[in-house]
Amino acid sequence: MAFLDIVDSTQELLDAQAHVWNHTFSYVNSMCLRCAIQLGIPDIIHEHDKPITLSRLVDALPMNKAKSHGLNRLMRILVHSKIFEKVNISEEEEEEAYSLTTASRLLLRDEPLSFAPFALAMIDPIQMYPFHHLFEWFNDESPSPFHTKNGKDFWELAANEKKWNQVFNEAMASDARFVGSILVKECKHLFEGLNIVVDVAGGTGMVAKALADSFPSLKSIVLDLPHVVAGLEASENLRFESGDMFQFIPPADAVLLKWILHDWSDEDCVKILEKCKEAIIPSRNNGGKVIILDMIVDGSKEKEKETETQLHFDMMMMTVVTGKERSEKEWASLFFAAGFNNYKITPILGLRSVIEVFP
Repeated sequence: MAFLDIVDSTQELLDAQAHVWNHTFSYVNSMCLRCAIQLGIPDIIHEHDKPITLSRLVDALPMNKAKSHGLNRLMRILVHSKIFEKVNISEEEEEEAYSLTTASRLLLRDEPLSFAPFALAMIDPIQMYPFHHLFEWFNDESPSPFHTKNGKDFWELAANEKKWNQVFNEAMASDARFVGSILVKECKHLFEGLNIVVDVAGGTGMVAKALADSFPSLKSIVLDLPHVVAGLEASENLRFESGDMFQFIPPADAVLLKWILHDWSDEDCVKILEKCKEAIIPSRNNGGKVIILDMIVDGSKEKEKETETQLHFDMMMMTVVTGKERSEKEWASLFFAAGFNNYKITPILGLRSVIEVFP
């Protein structure tokens, strides 16, 4: 039977073509976002202190002025994707202008909660190229497409390439600042009554610093690999410790895992959680717990857009490292396999949740 005889109408066929096209070219959004950050467009609009016309934006940008037609088209797609907003600045002026949205304010370089370093790192060729090897990976023995492409895993490359290590650490620090600010505002109850918290694989310590500022009596320890914590300065209630979370986690009232377990396979997650359980000093009644900040994939139609983003992350975890994004059932399986008795989920971090896991 011919394909045209299967579909109900020509319109259904055309809609299917448009749907496939949209998926085929969806990478264009990421590339345009990257270009806008690299050009500094959010910062220029912000510094202009009011909506800026295209002609003035061209004058302010470090670009070949003969390519202003290209900038017009770049801004058009970024307006469509709600990164910027197009406004009329006055009835007298016919030229429209561009203003920031909440999303593009997150891309300002000097914004304390700037997401620009994270966005640039995730769209970097080092992260993107392994996706070209997905087909090859499905037929080889490599643990990840990243390994297929580079001949080493992500963590080995970060340890040996100083520039990428810096880019990646800055990306994680920007996300940690963002999450840390929400934690100390909305989730103070998680840390009240605790004396010591270990932030496992806590990078440059942005979350730990936020906790130290909000809870002066709380001592925070950041555990991470030597090349990550080298040269980082401690304070009165914050110290950095070099080590491997698969080998040893310092004793504490609570162990914090911010966006760590999604990097690892189920088997590795159980090993990490077992080390966390060994590190916890008090019982649950006295505050002992693991605090996990990670995604819980829902999959419900009511959260279709959120689920799509979570599934994007899941594919990145499979492609770049050896991890995955998990459903509640999958999380529970890990907790019980590691010897924990109970857990509590608080969906308070947007696409991520706070999961308290109790011994």
